[in-house]
Amino acid sequence: MTANADTTHSTHSAKRGLPLTRLALISLCLGAATDAKADEAIALALPIKCQPGVSCFFQNYVDHDASDKVRDYRGGARSYNSHDGTDIRIRNQEIQKRGVEVLAAAPGRVTGGRNDMEDVSTRIAGKAAIAGKECGNGVIIEHADGWSTQYCHLAKSSIRVKPGDQIKTGQPIGLVGLSGDTEFFHLHFTVRYRGKAVDPFAFGAPEKACGAGRSLWAASLGEQMQYRPREIIDFGFAGIAPTMELIESGEIEKHAVTQDADALVAYVRAIGLQAGDQQTLAVQGPGDTSMPTNALPALDRDKAQFLVLAGKKRTEAAWPAGRYVATYTVTRDGAEVLRKTFEVEAGAR
Repeated sequence: MTANADTTHSTHSAKRGLPLTRLALISLCLGAATDAKADEAIALALPIKCQPGVSCFFQNYVDHDASDKVRDYRGGARSYNSHDGTDIRIRNQEIQKRGVEVLAAAPGRVTGGRNDMEDVSTRIAGKAAIAGKECGNGVIIEHADGWSTQYCHLAKSSIRVKPGDQIKTGQPIGLVGLSGDTEFFHLHFTVRYRGKAVDPFAFGAPEKACGAGRSLWAASLGEQMQYRPREIIDFGFAGIAPTMELIESGEIEKHAVTQDADALVAYVRAIGLQAGDQQTLAVQGPGDTSMPTNALPALDRDKAQFLVLAGKKRTEAAWPAGRYVATYTVTRDGAEVLRKTFEVEAGAR
């Protein structure tokens, strides 16, 4: 059993501006026009309670190309056309149900919000249902010296602040949800300076520049904020063939490999893969147990996310006892750029 599934484009609309009260979508490519003094630059805390690269992931960055093409602050394609914020995603719905807090990135005053929209993917609700409310449930906070931050797609009835409240850095303001124009659980976080959207990873960078500008993130965040061209957000073994829906919901974790499982399948979900990347997922069983390898051809275009499977259905009375080891690799131009090895114990002992 070898399979794969991909999502070519990011899974929510570019129209993520804040029609919560009075703020509208604004072009974010400021080029060299930014003239904030060094002592006026805001220092931002992480606006979500998670660990980047472990329990949450940067799905999309700000788009730095004013044309219909896409360019993130490092010259990659981890964005989509006119995207004006940073998308920080969590892995699945089960985690979301337990509650992932959205936090104020800096001290300030709440100036707007919404709290009554349902948590429904736009694949189900449709674009018309959220027209003019693309942010979903969200909050606007104004800070000193012309700065403001915006927090979108929060869970219905989870917002804990109201207009006029004075907020401290790190104060919980709500929970990650699925409201507004989105198809996956994440926080859309926009930073504005003097009313214009800016990139917190590259403030003041000229359009299409690579690695220019300055970071607005607090120095204490350190390597958590490092740029990762590609990332693995899910991996493991299952006793059935995983689907994107089972992984996104978290239901796949209920299908562990057992002695009499119908199948034994390794899976990897990666984000940020690029045209030309070649993926391989190989499984090694105990002893002389034969397991397939899924070697995919080079990608023909960038992928927002991609699911790779390798395994087989059970043909014996029980799975041979022992350790099954999966190795996932991504190579580009003959060089390995990503690797993950994981294992599971299966069969009778």
